[in-house]
Amino acid sequence: MKEHGGPKPRSEWPRWPVLLAVCLAAAAFGGQVKAPVAAGETLTLDKCIAVALERQPALASAREAVSSERALVRQAEAGYYPQIFASTSASKSSRGSATSFGITTPPVTFNYYSVGVSLSQNVFDFGKTASQVRIQKLGVEASMTDLRSSEDTVVYNVKQAYYGVLAAKRSRDVAAEAVNQYKLHLDQAKGFYEVGTAPKYDVTKAEVDLGNARISLIKAENGVRLALAALNNAMGIIGTLDYGVEDNLAVRTSEISFDDALARAYDNRPDLKSVEARARAGESSVGLAKKGYLPALNGSAGYNYTGNAFPLARGWNLGLSLSLPVFNGFLTAAQVTEAKASLGILRANAEAVRQTVFLDVQTAFLDVAQAADLIPVAELNVTAAQENFEIANGMYAEGLGDTIQVADAAAALSNAKLAHIQALYDYQIARAGLEKAMGAR
Repeated sequence: MKEHGGPKPRSEWPRWPVLLAVCLAAAAFGGQVKAPVAAGETLTLDKCIAVALERQPALASAREAVSSERALVRQAEAGYYPQIFASTSASKSSRGSATSFGITTPPVTFNYYSVGVSLSQNVFDFGKTASQVRIQKLGVEASMTDLRSSEDTVVYNVKQAYYGVLAAKRSRDVAAEAVNQYKLHLDQAKGFYEVGTAPKYDVTKAEVDLGNARISLIKAENGVRLALAALNNAMGIIGTLDYGVEDNLAVRTSEISFDDALARAYDNRPDLKSVEARARAGESSVGLAKKGYLPALNGSAGYNYTGNAFPLARGWNLGLSLSLPVFNGFLTAAQVTEAKASLGILRANAEAVRQTVFLDVQTAFLDVAQAADLIPVAELNVTAAQENFEIANGMYAEGLGDTIQVADAAAALSNAKLAHIQALYDYQIARAGLEKAMGAR
């Protein structure tokens, strides 16, 4: 007889729902911890900037500041709306015996209940609420430009780190090329020494030069790792160093005059816009302070149930009140003076930032011009150093030169190539600095 009922043995439970749940959980977990930069990935500058703007912790506080300023706007706008309050209370009171005109009354204990709703509405305050709202909205504008300024700084830092990686990798390639050159020269010196056409000094000198080149290569390889770590930090990530970056150190010429660059900076610089917005808020603050001399008209209404026994008696009230400041100990006058002084500070700060913008643009413009002029000179140096190395190496191969000439020529060639890389890097950083000075990206 076959029995029914009772739980199935564990081996007979359907397994596919469990497996599906595990797979979904693993997929969800994997999506949460996916690194923004994968090993072996090749990053463009735009990708690095996008990652930084999304993940850089330095931008979190600026975004929260914007949220805080927006909340202050909503707080100020609350003055436009009615204020409604509900209240309820219950109390028990006791009054002891009392004697009056020879008559003694016994002690009395009684209850009291109250339930009601009250409403108050600002009817007219001569623009005080509107001024406060305008001030807070200007605060939002200033905080948003502060956020933009922080983003511009993050973008500039990413560009510096990005081009730093490119310069480090090219410098490593130069160091690796120097190692190969010194290896070939060592093989030549050994061959000449074995047939008796070169002294032992040539061999030992070539070995020392090769050793120094290997030391330089080790340092250059570590320089690449350090540059990648700096780029990770600029992007706001902690992760692998095993990724590539697109090499775009090529010179990009741009025709922009100093006057055009300065005009763009005055129009776009977020730090200048921020102080200008705060100055406008300061002007509104002076007007708001002066409104302290003006009256305010408020309306009120209420509906309630009160009494010491149920059912409670119903009641209502409706009214208008006009308040006029007659004398408040010169408080309003002092507030107006303070607002004017604060406005003066804000205007001075705006002028200081404007002068800083001019200096930033001028400095960056001159740096770009200098960097652009240095690149062709550095290229000519590389060409000349390459030719000089080939001459020295050829003369040594024919037995007409010495090992010192070859070593000097090789060192000069490496230095010329490194100087060319530095010139390209300086040009890109100068361009990034000019873009930041103009408030562009």
